[in-house]
Amino acid sequence: MEATRQHQDEPHALPRTSDIDVVVVGAGLAGICAAIVAAEQGASVQVLDSAHGGGASAVSGGVIYAGGGTRQQVEAGYGGDTPENMFLYLREEVGDAVDEATLQRFCEESVGHIAWLEKHGVRFSGALCPFRTSYPTSNYFLYFSGNERAHPFATVATARPEGHRAVGVPRGGMNLTGMDFWTALYDSAVRLGVKFQFASKAEEVLLDGNGNIEGVRYRAIDNKAKSFRRYLSLTSRAAKYHGLSMHSVAKRLDRWAKATWERDAYQRTLEARSVILAAGGYIMDNDMIKKFMPWASRTAPLGTAGDDGSGIRLGQSVGGSVSYMNYFTTWRLMYPPESLLEGIVVSTSGERIAAEDLYGASFSNIMVEKHGGCGFLILDSKQWQKVKIQAKTQTQMPWKAFIQYLIYWAHEKAKTLEDLARKLKVDPSALKTTVQAYNNAITSDKPDPVGKLGYRSIIATGPFYGIDISLKPSGMMVVPAMGLGGLRVDGPSGLVLNDTRERIRGLYAAGRNAVGICSNSYISGLALADCVFSGKRAGEHAACA
Repeated sequence: MEATRQHQDEPHALPRTSDIDVVVVGAGLAGICAAIVAAEQGASVQVLDSAHGGGASAVSGGVIYAGGGTRQQVEAGYGGDTPENMFLYLREEVGDAVDEATLQRFCEESVGHIAWLEKHGVRFSGALCPFRTSYPTSNYFLYFSGNERAHPFATVATARPEGHRAVGVPRGGMNLTGMDFWTALYDSAVRLGVKFQFASKAEEVLLDGNGNIEGVRYRAIDNKAKSFRRYLSLTSRAAKYHGLSMHSVAKRLDRWAKATWERDAYQRTLEARSVILAAGGYIMDNDMIKKFMPWASRTAPLGTAGDDGSGIRLGQSVGGSVSYMNYFTTWRLMYPPESLLEGIVVSTSGERIAAEDLYGASFSNIMVEKHGGCGFLILDSKQWQKVKIQAKTQTQMPWKAFIQYLIYWAHEKAKTLEDLARKLKVDPSALKTTVQAYNNAITSDKPDPVGKLGYRSIIATGPFYGIDISLKPSGMMVVPAMGLGGLRVDGPSGLVLNDTRERIRGLYAAGRNAVGICSNSYISGLALADCVFSGKRAGEHAACA
């Protein structure tokens, strides 16, 4: 992929241009959506990206949370979904992260978002996954991606499949389609005349004498320099390794890329009446993590080198305020195979942590907040055999490798529950009592003690199996984490707000640079959906400002 041709100037000069209406900082999903919409409105747009574009979205699974009656839902037999039903469910998930009017707008526009993405080349399908999964195999593209069927969510809204995975070409044996999602939009943006400058980092938001947004100062490697392609190659490879949680390799590549950029980048300024900050999250910034999420050292960062909090700091530098910075999501996904959910997860005290049929990130957050990030999945031999059988059809690389690792290596086995508890360093007496309560509720046809609605089977037949699912920063049992906070923004426009909640005219934030739909809690597809929503919102308003 080559960057669009930029203005060519002498190295280390400080050229100034004034023919751009909108500058977008960051070429991930939020940035690319903002750029496309602004260009559709007739604005001239320049996108700056510190790497090669794509950001964390391009190394993701390519899932967008959408509902209200999409074409894909209709194809799968769920045409009865409505924006109102979607709103009722998401209100439980989103809480007060955004105001009610913003959430209502998000739901009402959801069907249109899918149609808009399809217009710009992203492909979706109504092939519904028939089993509970954290990510569908290559045959399926629509699934229940959150807590739709879990308590209390199933009591407030009718469960509908709202995880829409983009159709794409498997790469390296894996069916992750985030790159297909992003590439389709990038190609559309180029056709619309959006200019891209890769290997460029915004370092300052410029203000005029009256405090109005005037543009940005940035540093960039000239796209004709020999080091330009080397830099983009290093950042592209690093992003792939970050996506695979191979962070030691990724960080080495990032260091080489940074050294190249520091040596060869030179300063420029770009004048524009509007600046949209869409530069990713802050999980890669050690100072922010130590301040807001000190426990995150026990997890692996989910993102790329660009998720260094720079976009958030740019907003703060001109008066922007932040919120939800200590909110997070962690992923200890326990399915597929879905039979893993038939077991129970206990703390070191032997007590149930939460309903196991919750979405994996929702469950993990409870495990972190209330149990120190420690948990143990308990199954009996019948459940274990079901896991082995289902793994053949319900998993695909790289998840298949992880499940095989659990089945053949990363577990404890014992003839009795008490012996298993001792191996796991769990209270034996409490574990026995917890299992009895779980079994009694099933045999007496009573509600589950912690509210699990499905996937219930008694734990009675030895030998018994235990898997340590506690937080781990590396290896096959790694637990990824991502921060959810950002700059506070105005609901209708996406303009950044200052400490007194006044709008900073001409400055917008989108995606993980902003507090948004997924800032309170995360379910699969909600971050990409928020990128599309907030990016389009900022682009529309900026183009017309």
